[in-house]
Amino acid sequence: MYTLEQKIKQLFIVGYKSTDINDDAVCLNLIRNGIGGIIFFTKNIISKNQIIETIHKIKTASLISPFLSIDQEGGRVERTENIHNGKKYLSALDAAKQGLDFVKHQTETLCEELSQYGFNMNFAPVLDTNTNPQNPIIGIRAYGNNPNDVIKFSTEVFKIHQQKGIIPVGKHFPGHGDTSTDSHLEMPIVDLSKDEFKNNHLKPFQKAIDNGIEALMASHVYYQCYDKEPIPASLSKNILTELLRNKLGYTGVIVSDDMVMGAVADKDIKTVYIQALKAGINVFIYRNSDEKLLQILKSIAENAKKDEELLSKIEKSFKKVIELKRKYKIL
Repeated sequence: MYTLEQKIKQLFIVGYKSTDINDDAVCLNLIRNGIGGIIFFTKNIISKNQIIETIHKIKTASLISPFLSIDQEGGRVERTENIHNGKKYLSALDAAKQGLDFVKHQTETLCEELSQYGFNMNFAPVLDTNTNPQNPIIGIRAYGNNPNDVIKFSTEVFKIHQQKGIIPVGKHFPGHGDTSTDSHLEMPIVDLSKDEFKNNHLKPFQKAIDNGIEALMASHVYYQCYDKEPIPASLSKNILTELLRNKLGYTGVIVSDDMVMGAVADKDIKTVYIQALKAGINVFIYRNSDEKLLQILKSIAENAKKDEELLSKIEKSFKKVIELKRKYKIL
């Protein structure tokens, strides 16, 4: 039913340049030829009517109904701020300080708004435990600095997403809370023992898995207790397959953090995506629709035709994507 090239495209969530999808010929062509999803940033959203019309255009043009995704956490990660003339939703930490009822009410409002516009996926909640006070990237995006607080609030948040028909994507596995550098710029290194990591960082992810979360995002962070070689979790078979799949029992979709981030952007595109797929990534976020992306798609297809392991990973990932889309009535 689907070609190999279409199956590979289903494993990518891509961005576009401006407020009008028609201005981005590469992205529009990808939509018409089976791209898996679109990610929207603040630059793409200027008004309610504009984003509703844009999403309608995308749905109408799409060969295969896409994930329509957004990073809508609240606080400094809120993509609808142009609609609200500023920030509307509190960050995870600030919301948590108001109590569980407030967090639940805010999440209900946020999900209803996303649903009204046509979104079906949100890269939230943050499941990181912010154990490093100097953390430049997580901080108030986390619900707290101990795993029990993170579990208390994040569980309600992702369940409300599910109830409202928005796919929640918990992040950033296996935990971004102890980092001291920004993975958008370079690859952070976490030097904790496995026991420390398990007790402080893995618990919220394990609880989310036990409670049925269907999608998790892998970080671009190097964890020395899991890999001798300095590679990010998003490329690590030890973390994505051995830890997440085999030990924690996760069966859902594994999404990469943005592949144009500094921690992975300088790697060889002919090998890094193949390495990620073989490690366990099912879906890539790639914020641009550009010639480099087209090269990546072509390279994966060429390699899959002569690499049985890679082809098998693509088939399994494609199946997971389709199953998730069917579950949320996207297809």
